[in-house]
Amino acid sequence: MAYIPAPGYQPTYNPTLPYKQPIPGGLSPGMSVYIQGVANEHMKRFFVNFTVGQGPDEDIAFHFNPRFDGWDKVVFNTKQGGRWGSEERKRSMPFRKGAAFELVFMVLAEHYKVMVNGSPFYEYGHRLPLQMVTHLHVDGDLELQSINFIGGQQPPSQRPMITPAYPGPGQNFQAQKSRDLVTMEGPPIFNPPVPFTGRLQGGLIARRTIIVKGYVLPSAKSFVINFKAGASGDLALHINPRLNEGSVVRNSYLNGSWGAEERKISNNPFGPGQFFDLSIRCGMDRFKVYVNGQHLFDFCHRLKSFQNVDTLEIKGDINLSYVQI
Repeated sequence: MAYIPAPGYQPTYNPTLPYKQPIPGGLSPGMSVYIQGVANEHMKRFFVNFTVGQGPDEDIAFHFNPRFDGWDKVVFNTKQGGRWGSEERKRSMPFRKGAAFELVFMVLAEHYKVMVNGSPFYEYGHRLPLQMVTHLHVDGDLELQSINFIGGQQPPSQRPMITPAYPGPGQNFQAQKSRDLVTMEGPPIFNPPVPFTGRLQGGLIARRTIIVKGYVLPSAKSFVINFKAGASGDLALHINPRLNEGSVVRNSYLNGSWGAEERKISNNPFGPGQFFDLSIRCGMDRFKVYVNGQHLFDFCHRLKSFQNVDTLEIKGDINLSYVQI
């Protein structure tokens, strides 16, 4: 089953190295680039380059280069006309060998803001106009799990707020029926606190997609995602990964009573110390839930008037890095 990304959200899962691909729509203020990966056990260095073109001698607007070399540090620089500029360095290493990480580049008008594992790390002022940047290049001693381009100016084929489903690996694109179209409404929320409560403006309409990116705490026991009809208190969908059980429980709470639990899944992507990328799509007759680009489960609507759902609740043993509703 193909993963259905939402408009303004272009994820790539488990890309091979070196990764060198166009940035959808080019770079623009308000855009963010999320990189999730694992540092090699014997890591010496890796880099992330925001490049002008993709040739062997292209300019590099922003070079981000962690180095484990006895005096661990991260180097920042710009390459223009074949020459490197003056280095900026931070003698602090936010990455650990053998450990998973989440690296976020927030593109702002004055600088790139770098976040590592949810914490601000560095701000690098623009030396080349960010509008010149066309490609992202990643390589080195790491394993990539996902690269996500979020926000900014989308390519013309992706600018509408309703877009057809994307084909999965090895599938040819075919015309999709209207039920396969997806939408998102509100602006993204970065690093919101937990517990989190968000309003679904206009209610939960069919073809709406909710994106939740986060990190399961190493000591986690469980967390909860609820789609709530505020006036009645009904829960149209209750998602409850239970780390101590190794299960992902789904249920609904209607008219003061819990329904029958659903637990069956082919694999459990939630583990202590793991990042996750969760996409929840509301269809006419069911929710479709994807994690890290893979279909996890469907949940048929039990609350027939699911349009009354107006609140997203997230609580439990996780950190949130990004929510879009």
